[in-house]
Amino acid sequence: MRKKITVVGAGNVGATLVQRLAEMEVADIVMIDIPQTEGMPAGKALDIMESGPIYGYDSRLSGATSYETTAGSDIVVITAGMPRKPGMSRDDLLNTNAGIVKGVSEQVVKYSPNAILIIVSNPLDAMCLVALKTSRLPKHRVIGMAGVLDSARMRWFIAEALNVSMESVHAMVLGGHGDTMVPMPRFSTVNGIPITELLSKEKIIQINQRTCDGGAEIVKLLKTGSAFYAPSASTAEMVESILKDKKKVLPCAAYLEGEYGIDGVFVGVPVKLGSGGIEQIIQLNLTVEERMALQKSASAVKELSAALK
Repeated sequence: MRKKITVVGAGNVGATLVQRLAEMEVADIVMIDIPQTEGMPAGKALDIMESGPIYGYDSRLSGATSYETTAGSDIVVITAGMPRKPGMSRDDLLNTNAGIVKGVSEQVVKYSPNAILIIVSNPLDAMCLVALKTSRLPKHRVIGMAGVLDSARMRWFIAEALNVSMESVHAMVLGGHGDTMVPMPRFSTVNGIPITELLSKEKIIQINQRTCDGGAEIVKLLKTGSAFYAPSASTAEMVESILKDKKKVLPCAAYLEGEYGIDGVFVGVPVKLGSGGIEQIIQLNLTVEERMALQKSASAVKELSAALK
């Protein structure tokens, strides 16, 4: 029996994710959007299906505005929510998107009680908490897409600075998916060589800051929207690791209960992603400075989450 994925939200992130997943042939896919969009999700699904004969994939896609079609999903990805606009922080979206994520979570678990939820909606860490509390799923089955994206951005900036293949670069970004995220140069390498051996301290500081500002930089350039190519690629990597039980170690937003001295919030940390969702939270041996930065980021997430109405 084929695996089944539901993607909630047929906007730029959702539709691009559906296309990527279809081309990867990991599952059949249902794309859901609000009733006011009428035939839009079905139209986009049909358009992607009609690309199949050219690209050679046999994934089956459908689009709808009712949740009955999502029944029995193995993974549900929630991308629904208001996008960021220039001058708007992720935090500005808090209570508007919290209401959206709450409503979506209620519906998806009604029809797919055994699903794993991947949250993409911003502000990411707070929306994960909304989904966890609303769905009442075990914490290892509610995961936030954050660190994969932030680390991908950092990897590109490193590759660009050194003029090397992006395939040789690995990077690690921890913490909340916002201004207090924590790029980790000590755990970022080029074919195993720490970037601290290859780049000046000043250049590393510059890359760290650009990583933290990565989403805002794109919002400023686009003017009428936010990033969707890299977020959809990051989510697709997470989905593949779960459905294929690849057990990739990726930085994701996970609900912590004492790990890294943090309790009761979603924070980006390295995790092992397999068929059970988060199968292990990996605790790195951090320096005092790194631990303080992670604690500061977690405090910002906790403060934001406390502001949820």
